[in-house]
Amino acid sequence: MQLIMGTMRIPEGALEVARPAMAAMLAASRAEDGCLAYNYAQDVLDPRIIHISERWRDRAALDAHFRTPHMAEWRAQFGAIGITDRDLQLYESDDGQPI
Repeated sequence: MQLIMGTMRIPEGALEVARPAMAAMLAASRAEDGCLAYNYAQDVLDPRIIHISERWRDRAALDAHFRTPHMAEWRAQFGAIGITDRDLQLYESDDGQPI
C-alpha cells in the first residue's frame, strides 16, 4: 500500500474559495481505481494549514492518479488559490492493524 501524508498552506480567508476545487478533487480521486482513502482536514490550531492523507492500493494506482485530468486541473489552480508550502511524503506500508 502507498501512503501520502503531508500538508499545504492556504492563505487566511481563501478556504471558501478553495473549497469547491478541493471537493471536486476529493470526489474524483476517491472514485479512482486503487484509491483506498483521500482526505483533506483543516488544522485545529492553524486554520491555514490543510492536512492531506491518501491511501493507494499500489504504486501503479498512484502513478495513474498523477496522470489524471482532475490532478492537472487541481494543480493549475494552486496559484489562484494561493496554495504554498506543500510538503507531501510518500510511504510504503502494509495494511496496518487496529490499535
